[in-house]
Amino acid sequence: MTALQTLTGTPIGHPAAADGQAKTVYDALMQPSEKLRQVDVTDFLQRELARADHAHCEVPATPEQLEGWIEQGVAKVAEQYSTYLQERHAGGPRRFFSSRSHALYFLQHVAPTKLVDGAWLYGLLPHWADYRFHGLIRTYLEELGDGEPALNHVALYKKLIADVDCDPGYSLADDYYVQGAIQLALGQHGSAFLPEVIGYNLGYEQLPLHLLITSFELNELGIDPHYFTLHVTIDNASTGHARKAAQSVLSLMPMGAERDEFYRRVVQGYKLNELGIGSTAVIQSFDLEQEVIAMLERKRSFGQHMHSDYCRLEGRTINEWLGTPDQIPAFLDALLKKGWIKRDEDPANSRFWTLIDGAGAPMFGVFSGYEKQLLWDWIAGDRVVQENAANAFRFQFRSKAAGTPDVPSSLVQTDPDLQGLIRDLKHCAPSEKMALLKDFMCPAMHATPAGLYATREFVKTMSENIKGQQA
Repeated sequence: MTALQTLTGTPIGHPAAADGQAKTVYDALMQPSEKLRQVDVTDFLQRELARADHAHCEVPATPEQLEGWIEQGVAKVAEQYSTYLQERHAGGPRRFFSSRSHALYFLQHVAPTKLVDGAWLYGLLPHWADYRFHGLIRTYLEELGDGEPALNHVALYKKLIADVDCDPGYSLADDYYVQGAIQLALGQHGSAFLPEVIGYNLGYEQLPLHLLITSFELNELGIDPHYFTLHVTIDNASTGHARKAAQSVLSLMPMGAERDEFYRRVVQGYKLNELGIGSTAVIQSFDLEQEVIAMLERKRSFGQHMHSDYCRLEGRTINEWLGTPDQIPAFLDALLKKGWIKRDEDPANSRFWTLIDGAGAPMFGVFSGYEKQLLWDWIAGDRVVQENAANAFRFQFRSKAAGTPDVPSSLVQTDPDLQGLIRDLKHCAPSEKMALLKDFMCPAMHATPAGLYATREFVKTMSENIKGQQA
């Protein structure tokens, strides 16, 4: 659920673009070179704005009311979160995640959006010398962690899904790419769609209730919530991104006759947050048994010729079971009848589990961490409901302090992009430096060694420029 959906209470899960274009746009704009981006981004944005026009939102009628309105929204979220914590202290169950696999499913399905975090602001970097844009540009630079790998949001999310081994390894449905495609498209045309970028940023940078609950329950399930807790702190309404978002509306608002039209477009950009599938809709869509079946169906084509014929279930070999589509439910029933799977018991008691788990297991490495978690939770059944309940209020993870990293010579020697950037910086004119750095700070590049280096140089140069102006 987006911040807009949290503040307004409007329904979530608006359908994706009718032509299923979101992933096409997403993939095209994640190419590091503009020469590879063969897609009409402007047309895509215009159509998304037309769809968003029907969304309901309660943005104040005048921009001067924004800061007070945001404070009210934050107070409401704080009150709702307090109620949630009271329910948990009283022994209530988790509100979002029924099991660890449910949480991993969430991380997997919101990944297309999280992996372009901040992208909508990329197109504003050319305005780095204009003080009116500093709030928005600072927001983008903080999304990039100011070039520190331990704070770069995309790098953090990539590390998170790698640590819990839940990268899907396949394309998700188009709906899951809508928000990411919108963010990338806005970043590609930041000048032409400036009011919409400002409005989208205003909606996205509010502190939503789901972020607080997600952080709490991930920690409870033994999953590092640092990516989410970081957003809780930087999106605050006092000094963080939420406040900068409101101030940017006022800073960039024209004073003449165009003022009303500009604000109307700001509101339209805000409404873009309503499109696609929100976080709460992702959480609500999880069905453990259906996910187990879907996962095994995806595996089926890879395993249908890999088994010997000596083992039979109900007269059929494993290869025969896997050789026919849509037989997974019947296959699981056969495993249950044979006693190879014992539901509602420790999975270690099931022969099927011993075949896939452990270094000596015949199918070791066949299933990812997420896939094994699905199977574990499905077999264990009600056993997982109280899993880690005692740790609900004990924070398990502590983020490590990050310092500005040096660039190891070995990395420079092995990374062609970083080599080229350092070489080009030595030879470019001072007036060309920021444009060169900007290219490496695009959504497709900023989490790479070259992108992180470029971000640090960009921050340093911008800071020196501001100090020079103030001297």
